[in-house]
Amino acid sequence: MTFAHLDGVCALEAACFVHPWSRESLQNELQNDNSLFYVAGESGEIIGYIGMNFVLDEGYIYNVAVAENHRKKGIGSALIRTLVTYAKKNSFSFLTLEVRESNIAARSLYEHFGFIKVGERKSYYSDPVENAVLMTLYF
Repeated sequence: MTFAHLDGVCALEAACFVHPWSRESLQNELQNDNSLFYVAGESGEIIGYIGMNFVLDEGYIYNVAVAENHRKKGIGSALIRTLVTYAKKNSFSFLTLEVRESNIAARSLYEHFGFIKVGERKSYYSDPVENAVLMTLYF
C-alpha cells in the first residue's frame, strides 16, 4: 500500500467497519517501518486490503477487509496468503489477530490457513458489544 491508495482504503474501512481507522492513523502506519499493508485492486478501485504490525518475529494482523460486492471471490484468501508467505520468508514465529465471535465466515477463512483459537477478549467490540476470538497461526 502507498499513500496513493489511502482514499480507496479509507472508503473500504468506512464500508466494512463500525469504527474505521482514520486517514491520519493509516498515514501514520504507512510511515511505520514495522507495519506492512497490501491492497487488492480492480479497474483502479481498491477492493480489499490487509495490514499488520510486526515486532521481531511476531506478526499482529490489524485488519482484513474486502468490499462486500467482491467477497467470496478469493480476494481475502489471496491477501492472507500474501501475509503468510511474507511471515514464512521472514522467519516469523506466528501471526495473530482478533475477530468478532459472530464472524463465522472470517473465522472459517482463518482456520483454512491454519489459524487456531487461542483465547478470547470479553466485550472487546462495540456497536454491538461482542467478544473477540483470538486466533494465531504458528510457524
